[in-house]
Amino acid sequence: MKKILVVNGHSNSETLCGALSRSYAQGAREAGHEVRLTHLSDLQFDPILHKGYLKIQELEPDLIQAQKDILWAEHLVFVYPIWWGTVPALLKGFLDRVLLPGFAFKYHAKDPLWDKLLKGRTGRLLLTTDAPWWWNLFVNGDPSIRMMKKTVLEFCGVKPVGVTQFDQIKNRKPEEIQKYLQKAKVLGQKAL
Repeated sequence: MKKILVVNGHSNSETLCGALSRSYAQGAREAGHEVRLTHLSDLQFDPILHKGYLKIQELEPDLIQAQKDILWAEHLVFVYPIWWGTVPALLKGFLDRVLLPGFAFKYHAKDPLWDKLLKGRTGRLLLTTDAPWWWNLFVNGDPSIRMMKKTVLEFCGVKPVGVTQFDQIKNRKPEEIQKYLQKAKVLGQKAL
């Protein structure tokens, strides 16, 4: 059994992303996994990294808890919509504030390399998009997936990172949305 952290990166927990998060968590719990579910919309924090890495600002209590949850977890699941080709601002701010040097990675002093401090964890991205999957891939080049998978999670040592994309949301019928929710639940049961 795994320790799983599910992070809903939508700014409203009562959306399809919220429902997908809850379905994944439910499936994982039913399979005996230990699950923590975080809706970023419920957290109190400043999403702006005001001084970059020049001066790290003090973490709010919700971000301190988020770091504890990340360290606790063996499997990290991020659920979010693709907005303007990438993640919502709230999720980007969360990543900027939480995945800090010394916590998620550590640059070497004398070379361009870094230590990946979140090694040993796996990941999953559950994405929603109004566009067809092929549009995101062939026309846009999947910037959201590249960012989250390669330049965030794998940069910090989380590997492998699976991706499940729920596309053409605006055109889906209720029964198709129910299939999406069931798919998220099954992924949770399998801890994928």
